Amino acid sequence: MKRVVLFVLSTLLLATAAMSTPPTHPLPSFVGLAIADKNRPAEDRALDDERHPAAVLGFTGIKPGDIVVDLMPGKGYYTRLFSRMVGPKGKVYALQPSEMDKAAPKGLESVRGFAGSGEYANVSVLVQPVNELKLPEPVDVIWTSQNWHDLHDPFMGPADIAKVSKALFDALKPGGTLIVLDHAAADGTGVSKTNDLHRIDPAAVKSELAAAGFQFDSESDALRNPDDDHTKGIRDPSIKGHTDRFILKFHKP
Repeated sequence: MKRVVLFVLSTLLLATAAMSTPPTHPLPSFVGLAIADKNRPAEDRALDDERHPAAVLGFTGIKPGDIVVDLMPGKGYYTRLFSRMVGPKGKVYALQPSEMDKAAPKGLESVRGFAGSGEYANVSVLVQPVNELKLPEPVDVIWTSQNWHDLHDPFMGPADIAKVSKALFDALKPGGTLIVLDHAAADGTGVSKTNDLHRIDPAAVKSELAAAGFQFDSESDALRNPDDDHTKGIRDPSIKGHTDRFILKFHKP
């Protein structure tokens, strides 16, 4: 009798747990195909474990046919993925401030190596002064990854954040999306840790973009790490690749 009671209780508990588990939604096929792209270099694939591209790309809302800006694209990890996501009817602009290009002249070599050819024919590279950013056409999504904090640093001028934010706002179509992914600094530190720790307080990003007219939509915790105490630089061996990173989504009304 006890075994029967235990069996019934176990079944009820399992059923209750199943009902309380939020439903999972499969990613759009074009996201999975972008990640599985055979043309992605081994260097990019090696970063997937720490960058969680499925969750991150699903959050962006980027879709086939979109015009996307990868602002400060680095070696093009996301540029390649966006290119495949938007497909032949979409476009990707890899937009690099000339100040960053001067400080790291090899930074764009990888992107220039694949942009505009083969599977990535829909990618174009633009290099412009940071305070004079201007896209050749209205865009659907602007993305920047792990570089918003750099705008505040000496090698960038520092940039005039109000001008940069307005330029991005003006570049978007009405209803367009801006997404900022960056390394989190401790709450209340504002922009004081951008140059030494290469981190920025998410609240500072929200404030800067709100001043330009952006409306905050939502945040993804796909890359958050509660074990990061925000006291170490992002290249510290104990935290490199696993910093606490925020992803903020804004839109242009």
